[in-house]
Amino acid sequence: MADDISSKLDILIKLQAAALTASMPSSKDKILFLDSAGLRPTLIAEILGTTANHVNVTLSKGRKPKGK
Repeated sequence: MADDISSKLDILIKLQAAALTASMPSSKDKILFLDSAGLRPTLIAEILGTTANHVNVTLSKGRKPKGK
């Protein structure tokens, strides 16, 4: 029963994340937003249909100060 609830919560999280990021212009904006919401890179990648490596690289670049 706990597994059933957990899988339903995962689905709800994915649906909400997709709805909240649908109007964002770039994948970078979506990744940074979902990261700030506390989602793991693997889950972000699954939601956006990309790889965890892409998410991690984007997060790394997004955290660096501009001009450096």
